[in-house]
Amino acid sequence: MTKYDLEKVLPHKHPIIFIDNILDYNLEDHTAKTIVNINENKLFFDSSIGGISSITGIEFMAQTIGCYSYFKNEMKNPRIGFLLGTRLYKSYIDVFEHNKTYEITAKEVFTNDELVSFECFIYNAGKVCAEAVINAYMPKNEINLIGMLNV
Repeated sequence: MTKYDLEKVLPHKHPIIFIDNILDYNLEDHTAKTIVNINENKLFFDSSIGGISSITGIEFMAQTIGCYSYFKNEMKNPRIGFLLGTRLYKSYIDVFEHNKTYEITAKEVFTNDELVSFECFIYNAGKVCAEAVINAYMPKNEINLIGMLNV
């Protein structure tokens, strides 16, 4: 399995990068798959609950979307994206448990080049742990981004 340098793929630096690696991406199917291994070295790890709160799954999904965007953008510098919101984030667990590995999938289901929607799922041992539709805004160029930041 290829080990990706996620600091080149995502517009983040450690410890803000939560995922551990990219398992697969397929531009024809509009999908990306990543993994996260839950351990005490992860930001937001809480020993009192034995892992990381399930609400953090939204960020696992967002970073998987960022990986897909990197490959879609021909592996150039990562495009900054803004999470606009999520519809129906459903978590079937309370905690991403210590010493477990989770697989995150993201499938682009709508885009107009700047507004994008993804169906996302998080699995452990083949069982769905969380799901959501994530909406994001990814400006095509820095001019749009600079204009947004100066408002």
